[in-house]
This record gives sequence, structure tokens and C-alpha cells, in this order.
Amino acid sequence: MLDALLLFAAATLRITVPYALAAMGGSFSERGGVVCLALEGIMLNSALAYVLGAWFLHDPWLALLCAVLAGVATAALHALITVTFRADQITSGIGLNLLAAGLTRFVLVTVFHSSSNSPRVAGLPDLAVGPLASLPALGPLFATPLVPLTLALVPLSVWVQHRTPFGLRLRATGEQPAASAALGLSVAGVRVSGVLLCGALTGLAGAWLASEQHSFTDGMTSGRGYIAIAAMIVGKWHPAGSAAACLLFGATEAAQIALQGSGFPSALLQALPYAVTMLALAGFIGHARPPKALGRPYDPEEA
Repeated sequence: MLDALLLFAAATLRITVPYALAAMGGSFSERGGVVCLALEGIMLNSALAYVLGAWFLHDPWLALLCAVLAGVATAALHALITVTFRADQITSGIGLNLLAAGLTRFVLVTVFHSSSNSPRVAGLPDLAVGPLASLPALGPLFATPLVPLTLALVPLSVWVQHRTPFGLRLRATGEQPAASAALGLSVAGVRVSGVLLCGALTGLAGAWLASEQHSFTDGMTSGRGYIAIAAMIVGKWHPAGSAAACLLFGATEAAQIALQGSGFPSALLQALPYAVTMLALAGFIGHARPPKALGRPYDPEEA
């Protein structure tokens, strides 16, 4: 019984990692007032960038850097469209998701001559974790570099958002951009910084997917970006709350996998993570107050 619980806990944590990284990233963007529906596209571009880096550079750590840079580049495009040109933020996010879906398929066909998946590449090497390595089921998971990094990023993100001058400026800009500008802050600069941080964290999520699968598969994000957005809302735009909500969704998906072959209707199993997402939103959305300026472009001439 204990072994089964440990295996379930390990599966839950493994599934939660990309959700949590993307949800924390989204909280940085939206705390500054920029809606980021582009998490799906950022993850997809970053996953492909990891595979391309591992394939051509033969170094998984450089591949990880490529994934983060691809995430930042995609987020920079979103920031250019929404902050600089003040275009509709929801439209930009959806457009970037569609762009990523087409672009990654095009690169996959052009580079690897396959419309479905890339060749196998190296994943990130395991770390020496000392006494944690002896833990049943969880030991090998803690040796995976992005797992302890994600666990460390949760309190670090909370500290950055709530205990640093940058975090204070970011949250103030998401609430009252005109007041931030009156204090001499660059609203555009603060918002762009939040979006770029979102791209870096979500890039790590894409790297995790590609590293764990050792390849890139067309459409491999499978809606994870949208579930991360839901988790961020359930978590009230707070990094720790978002990560906790991702843990719930990860447990649901782990349960879905564990119930396969048990006689449970397969159609209901496939819908389980999305049903839990909708139930969580229905239960918590009334209590979650978004930043007041979220989704509103700031025009200095109108202030």
C-alpha cells in the first residue's frame, strides 16, 4: 500500500512540474497587467528548441538554455504586440498559440523530415541528491534537475513578487498603471519584464516535456498551457497558490493514468483532468480577484 502511494505521489509530482512552471510564469505576466494566453505556444516552441539544441549541440544543458531563450523570444513577441503596439492581449495569445502549432510542425518536417515526431535526443542528466536518492519512487525523481529547481522556484517566485521592489512595482502596475507612471516608473518596462519572466519559466516547462520524452512530438503540450492558466486563476495569481492548484490537476492526471485498464469508461478517463479543471474554476472563480488593470492596454496620453 505504501509503495503504491509513493508511486502515485511520484507520478503526481512528475506531471505537476510543467503545469507549475507555466502557471508561475503566467502569474508574473498577469500580475503586471498582461493577459498571457500564449503559455501553450511558449511551451511548444521551447520544447522544440530543446530538441533542436540537443540534436545539433549535443549538450542537454545548452539545449535547456535554448528552450529558455525560445520561451523568452516568444514572450517578447507577445510583449511587443500587446505592450508596445497595445493590441488586444487575448487575440495575441491565441494567435501565438496558432503560430507555434504551425511553426513547430513546419520546422519538424524541414529539419527531421517527419510530421509527427523528432528522433530521440538526450534528456537532462541526473543529479547527485545524496540521502534523497534512497527514497522509494521519489528518489530518482528528485535526481531529475528540473524537479528540485521547480520546488525552489515556488518560494523564490513568492519572494520576488511580494518581498522585492520589482515585485511591488509589478503588482502596482497591474493594479493602477497610472499611479505607477506618476511615481516615475516605466509601465511598459515593468510589464515587459513580467512577460519575459513568464517566457523564461514557461520555457523551462517546455524543456521538461522534451527532456522527459527525449523527443518532440507534434502538439505535445496537449492543452497543458490552458490548464496552467486555469491553475493560476484558481491560485489567485499567487505563485504558491498556482503551484498548489497544479498539484491538484497533476494528481487528477495521475489518477487518470492509474485507472487505465480498470474498467473505468475510457471516455470519462480522458475527460477527467478537464472536468476537474472546470469544477475547480466553478468553485473558486468567484473568490479570485484578478489585477484591476489586467488586459487593459496603458496609453500614457490617456492617463
